[in-house]
Amino acid sequence: MAGRRRIAYRKRSQNRFSMFLVSLVIVMMLILVSVGSMELRKKIAAKAGEAALLDSQIEAEERRAHEIEEFAKEVQTKGYIENIAREKLGLVYEDEILFKQED
Repeated sequence: MAGRRRIAYRKRSQNRFSMFLVSLVIVMMLILVSVGSMELRKKIAAKAGEAALLDSQIEAEERRAHEIEEFAKEVQTKGYIENIAREKLGLVYEDEILFKQED
């Protein structure tokens, strides 16, 4: 009988130790998963900030492209061409009279 008690005690002791090791491994895995999760949340927040910055840059470039299109239309008008010819090149129509101001 005493021999059976020792064997039963050893088995219970081994079972408790095995359960302790399994529990320890599970707790360690939970800790690792939670730490990884926190790091991923930080990365997500950083990427969201980058995305917002890129969105604002896209909007600015779209506005700039629209302004360039409008300027391209304006440049093709007769009035703009005449204005540049007068200012930059000093050209006038044949029947115009110029008055210069004395300094």
